[in-house]
Amino acid sequence: MFKTISKPSLAQRDIDDAYAAAQCVVTTHRRLADSLRVGQTLAQVDQFVARTLEDLKCKSCFLGYKVGRKPPFPSHACVSVNDCVVHGTAGAYLKPLKPGDVLKVDVGVWHRGWVGDAAWTYVIKEMTPDVNRLTDCGKESLSKGIEQLIPANSYLAWAQTVQRIVEGSAQEGGYGFHLVRGLGGHGYRFKRLHDTPYVSNVVPTYPGEWPDALTRCEPGTVIAVEPMIAIGTGVTKETLKEWPVFTADGSLSVHYEHDVMITPEGNRVLTEGLETLPDLVG
Repeated sequence: MFKTISKPSLAQRDIDDAYAAAQCVVTTHRRLADSLRVGQTLAQVDQFVARTLEDLKCKSCFLGYKVGRKPPFPSHACVSVNDCVVHGTAGAYLKPLKPGDVLKVDVGVWHRGWVGDAAWTYVIKEMTPDVNRLTDCGKESLSKGIEQLIPANSYLAWAQTVQRIVEGSAQEGGYGFHLVRGLGGHGYRFKRLHDTPYVSNVVPTYPGEWPDALTRCEPGTVIAVEPMIAIGTGVTKETLKEWPVFTADGSLSVHYEHDVMITPEGNRVLTEGLETLPDLVG
């Protein structure tokens, strides 16, 4: 039986503004993809994002964000390299980008009071077959998972699809990689970056592990969905006082994220256009 989370219906202006905010993120990623080069530092990448957001009349959702015992987030975007899955900062990795580096950039903006929040993965200059499969896995799991985000389903259908594609065997149509545990997507709304529901990428293994699993995809809900995938393990390591999250075994990871609005007819991808970005840059 479905559970429901009551969401107020969105006025057309809210729908338009939510789309506009999401498209600011898409524009930022497009400009960034054209600018990425071997030899750049994460500080330079972050400053490029900052200048782009200013040009688009946006502000970063992430800069200064505070949660728990961690310090305020110090960067305009989350910039995460190789085994850093998410929440990488411009100062946490000081080496210049080199061929083969796997760079995840998560851009979050405030625009007209609405949030745009989406991540994409870029591979610098050259790509191994394993990384090519990893990027294909991330994009396919995101795309096919979004197909399940319709009012006839609960959010469990999203996780079932994403997990089958990422962790299933080749015979099951899967890639045999690992979804990162403990991290997932989230709802958002006007003037609020994080809201219900929490959208896990993996199926719960015991009652109560994921309370929103059987919540219906209610029209009017806006969510950021984001598979985070590693080659070697779904286990991470992090500290309570630092932001970056790393794979426990040091294996490479990718991160893909779209903003999606649930509609009475199905869904609408607000960050449409990200899927046309190049995998290989620089």
